[in-house]
Amino acid sequence: MSTLQAIDPTTGRLTTEVPAASPDEVSALLARAEEAYPAWRERTFAERAEVLRAVARVLRERSEELAPLMTREMGKPLSEARGEVEKAAWCAEHYAQHADQYLADEHIASDATESWVQYLPLGPVLGILPWNAPFWLALRFSAPALMAGNTAVMKHDPHVPACAAALEEVFRAAGAPEGVFQALQTTTENVEAAIRDPRIRAVSFTGSDRAGATVAAVAASEIKPAVLELGGSDPFVVLADADLEKAAEVAALSRIINAGQSCIAAKRIIVERAVHDEFVTLLTEQLAALVVGDPSQESTQVGPIAREDLRENLHRQVRASIDAGATCVLGGELPQGDGFFYPVTLLTDVDDSMTVCTEETFGPVAAVVAVDDAEAAIALANDTPYGLGAALWTETGRGTAMARRIEAGQVSVNGIVKTDPRLPSGGIKRSGYGRELGPHGIKEFVNAQQVWVGPSTA
Repeated sequence: MSTLQAIDPTTGRLTTEVPAASPDEVSALLARAEEAYPAWRERTFAERAEVLRAVARVLRERSEELAPLMTREMGKPLSEARGEVEKAAWCAEHYAQHADQYLADEHIASDATESWVQYLPLGPVLGILPWNAPFWLALRFSAPALMAGNTAVMKHDPHVPACAAALEEVFRAAGAPEGVFQALQTTTENVEAAIRDPRIRAVSFTGSDRAGATVAAVAASEIKPAVLELGGSDPFVVLADADLEKAAEVAALSRIINAGQSCIAAKRIIVERAVHDEFVTLLTEQLAALVVGDPSQESTQVGPIAREDLRENLHRQVRASIDAGATCVLGGELPQGDGFFYPVTLLTDVDDSMTVCTEETFGPVAAVVAVDDAEAAIALANDTPYGLGAALWTETGRGTAMARRIEAGQVSVNGIVKTDPRLPSGGIKRSGYGRELGPHGIKEFVNAQQVWVGPSTA
């Protein structure tokens, strides 16, 4: 029997092992999702909201049990893990409160006596999720899907099996009907069959662009809608008129949240040459002060990389860039000892041909590129196959005008790029398609049904 295993990235030792669902068990789970759907879709928004609010309550009540699961299985510092549980609860509450408004009928004048669009659920939706934000991403996927009247099947990353099981238990404790939300604990090779299964009506995927392309191809071959939130190489543009101290503070935070293992982290820090040296000094101070260590300790700000293979790839990217001429101001060396730690690293004298610019870096590595002016900054910001998020630091009016020229799904002017249940997020180019969150996200997995009522008035 195959199993799903989680290795504690702090120690390098096995922390969780659970049996992987067989093809027959996968089929039985999908059958439960389909059986639960008719009754769930007939519930009113208020009745569904009651369950989602209970989910939020259970998440908060169990925060001190749930947060350490992330710390053990993927190395998230405890303070960040608690914040993630709270954010997941917020997402559940947000859709409980606003789903009926987001999905209200839209009356549109036509040649009918009356005509409108109504938003109806599709059926069981499969969410295929990564390891880097186990609780937040689960609610980002499931809260809008469930409030729209769909049932949710969560196929979590095989490296966070305890987190996946705990999420299912949260919904059970909140009183969700059997089959409405389920954790599909299976191996990657069984996922294609689940996508193709006729009981699954739509797919939400978060992960790498390479895996996303595979998921998209399978879903398209079955003519099923999909939302893809993929990788990013987000630019963080600092122009000469920026508040440099604040920009350096936010750049450091954006780069090291979750040890830098975030799709929307600041990955290419593009600085106008006139303020480059001053900004690098400020950024160095911010990064050098960060505490790297055991994520179970309250003082730790940067924990380990989630897996050994990910750390090896990150180090390859850093060394290749240094070999190509980048200057290593901080970090850049593999530490000795247990676990998969990587030092906070700052590279300067970077150009757009180096690995840290051409590939997505998933770790606490900041790469600073100097440019002559704002036009060069925009050109470099867009010179990437990705288009997830971007940050612009400049005078506010100038920044909002520049945002229209940035090729990304979301742009933050003088602030950190983040996800928020109230606002849609997603990417373009190889960062994916479709949107999650906000009023746009809940409309991804519904039938926008046109209703025309006669007689004609033409």
